[in-house]
Amino acid sequence: MTNNSPTILALDFDGVICDGLIEYFQVAWRTYCQVWSPINQTPSDDLASRFYQLRPVIETGWEMPVLIKALVGGIDDEKILQEWASIAQQILLEDKLQAKEIATKLDNLRDEWIATDLDGWLSLHRFYPGVVEKIKAIASKIKLYIVTTKEGRFVQQLLQQQGVTLEKEAIFGKEVKRPKYEILRELIQAAQEKAVSLWFVEDRIKTLQLVKQQTDLENVKLFLADWGYNTQPERNAAENDSRIQLISLSQFAEDFSEWIVDS
Repeated sequence: MTNNSPTILALDFDGVICDGLIEYFQVAWRTYCQVWSPINQTPSDDLASRFYQLRPVIETGWEMPVLIKALVGGIDDEKILQEWASIAQQILLEDKLQAKEIATKLDNLRDEWIATDLDGWLSLHRFYPGVVEKIKAIASKIKLYIVTTKEGRFVQQLLQQQGVTLEKEAIFGKEVKRPKYEILRELIQAAQEKAVSLWFVEDRIKTLQLVKQQTDLENVKLFLADWGYNTQPERNAAENDSRIQLISLSQFAEDFSEWIVDS
């Protein structure tokens, strides 16, 4: 074990802080119905469970209704796991759709839902055990940032419900329109400390691998949250990567020294 700790901690939101699978499916289904106008507007009994299992393939929100389109269209789950990027693009191409327009519809539906039934919307989200308490403790000691592909305003709503108040400048959502590694770079450059130690916790291994490729970010400590939206092969890949540390929810809730396991 090591007793060092970060001066800056950057956390992903979905799959690290908050589990919103139920809400994701609900808003994705509503968006799917708005975009594709299916005759039957009631999802099949097994659709939600299949969607939950395949959530790890999703990088940004517009893909969620497209995933439902793929499932309803009969594409095999394993094929989606292996070839999601090309499948998603093919669906957009075939239906002459733009990712941006789907994203706008989804965000508008969320905004409308929040405006008309905030309690109902909030109730579909579950914060992982111990995470809110950990965030509150961290925020009082070091610089804490949320770096997510979710709209920042939705993140603020959810955190406020849990009694967590972060400055708007501490939340980098989809609206910033920059890769996460660029945001991490900016956080380091903006820090006043001479010795900056930035740790980044994410549940998507591809995002961590992109950070790894940035030679100027070689000192950023990378953690894959094993409780998030990832698969066993991805967790195995993290365990076999000298740069990425696989951590559990119980480790996350402990002192920083518990996060680092000597290999």
